[in-house]
Amino acid sequence: MPSKTRLSKTRNPKRSALRLVLPATSANLGPAFDAAALAMDFYIKIDAVPAQQFSAAATGRDREICGKLEDHLILNTYREVLETSGRPLIPLALKIANDIPIGKGCGSSAAARLAGIALAVHFGRLRWTDAQVVGEASRREHHPDNASACWIGGLTVSRMSGDAEVQVASIRPKGNWPLLLAVPERSLSTEEARRALPAQYSRGDAVTNVQNSMLLFAAITQGRTDLLPAALEDRLHQPYRAALCPLLPSLLALTGRDGVLGAALSGAGPSVLLFLDPDASLQRTRERVAAHLSRSGLFAELLSTSISLRGARSWLARS
Repeated sequence: MPSKTRLSKTRNPKRSALRLVLPATSANLGPAFDAAALAMDFYIKIDAVPAQQFSAAATGRDREICGKLEDHLILNTYREVLETSGRPLIPLALKIANDIPIGKGCGSSAAARLAGIALAVHFGRLRWTDAQVVGEASRREHHPDNASACWIGGLTVSRMSGDAEVQVASIRPKGNWPLLLAVPERSLSTEEARRALPAQYSRGDAVTNVQNSMLLFAAITQGRTDLLPAALEDRLHQPYRAALCPLLPSLLALTGRDGVLGAALSGAGPSVLLFLDPDASLQRTRERVAAHLSRSGLFAELLSTSISLRGARSWLARS
């Protein structure tokens, strides 16, 4: 990640408005627990202008949450960054169009925190780099995977090397990687999903996950869809979260058949990300997944998506 890229743009000296487009993200990708994520091609879009007082008008998914000023994650982050940086607080009027499910493992909190930080950088005239933006969001998220993929786009591998220092590598997938996101009605907090994890793991489980993570990145960078069923296997978090995410065991049973290459929890769940066979009929695969869930007595909204190579910084640079 180029640490010298700065977000402050001199061509807009009045800081009169800002438009943000931030993609949904799916983290962990099976074995790459807290280390990798990918951006998906549905977004939260925010238009912000200075105002006499704070306001938020929201449309789309979870518009009640997005439009409620109390405990508003975007605006709270905006205020906190400005306060910490010693910059004056400028009230904003936000127009939010949201397509990212909140609380369902699709990176909604990382997108909101990044939006608040980007607003503070813009209206507070902070000369922050991409590395600082992602680092601040990662510190607030307590892990860098969603924030890195949301800001940069594509598939990212990241690690935190300090309180707000993040090292990120961007991976460009080879070939076509169609995805299907299964989103249940019930949400799941990251805190609850974390409590399900053990304090320690066996060496065998740790080694298997390292091997599978390496195989996963080889599969994606080389276009080796044949490697994916084995590469997505995980022993560190999915077995312990399955009871909280009933879609997972059901959809894992489709691995290698009905047009499904493999499945993984999206983030901490409860949504599940399916990697689909690009040579199969995507509509037929979607219908088979829906029928399989119905036979299992489960329901999920099925969202067809793909890996978005454009992160929030790319949209910002073109605004």
